[in-house]
Amino acid sequence: MTDKTRITEIAPDHYVISIYVREFNLRFNHFLIKDDEPLLFHTGMKQMFPLVRDAVARVINPATLRWISFSHFEADECGALNEWLAIAPQAAPVCGLVGAVVSVNDFAVRPAHVLAHDEILKTGAYRFRYQQTPHVPHNWEAGLLFEEVTRTLLCSDLFTHEGDVEPMTKTDIVDRAKQALLAGKKGPFADPYPYTPLTEPILHGLAQLLPAQLALMHGSVFVGDGGQALRDLAIVMREVLGKYP
Repeated sequence: MTDKTRITEIAPDHYVISIYVREFNLRFNHFLIKDDEPLLFHTGMKQMFPLVRDAVARVINPATLRWISFSHFEADECGALNEWLAIAPQAAPVCGLVGAVVSVNDFAVRPAHVLAHDEILKTGAYRFRYQQTPHVPHNWEAGLLFEEVTRTLLCSDLFTHEGDVEPMTKTDIVDRAKQALLAGKKGPFADPYPYTPLTEPILHGLAQLLPAQLALMHGSVFVGDGGQALRDLAIVMREVLGKYP
């Protein structure tokens, strides 16, 4: 069961489409950037497609989507990818080389537009810098997008926290994320994040982008010092998940 879909403008032309799922006690966030070449980050799961599509239609014509991106190959990240490609004839998936080769180009009805690390995707007024982040938050092919004009980091499952929370917050989200990690270690989905020698350097590299907003998949969008939040998250992940030997 889900509650009513919520649409919030988190920055000029940047919208979060948020759907709360009571069974999981989680918000599922999908980010739409309205521009000359509109971009959607997170397709949502197939069963959520009608809800997300109708929400997108309240901002733009869904058929005009040009780019569809996500961090890694997982149902809530890209499960409805082909449904979006079917209604947006000019749209293409956007991901890194590993994602394209190991999953997306086999799964999707159209091939991916591949970005290299630090490559820029221009959508008009906005610029998205691709960050290759293997196993951060999950999976070999993981990557994130940083929108340079609004300094918004589309950070997928990083900072996940539970509850029917507010769309945006200036309150520190690191403790929320820590509590979710600690709770997760006791449940059926224990240790959702791998901890590798790359985890801390990747988080510190993201911090150097100096994001002013952290647009996360599950929870509230954080407005504030995103760089410090990422450095603090690196400490929390080391403490909770255990330093790699």
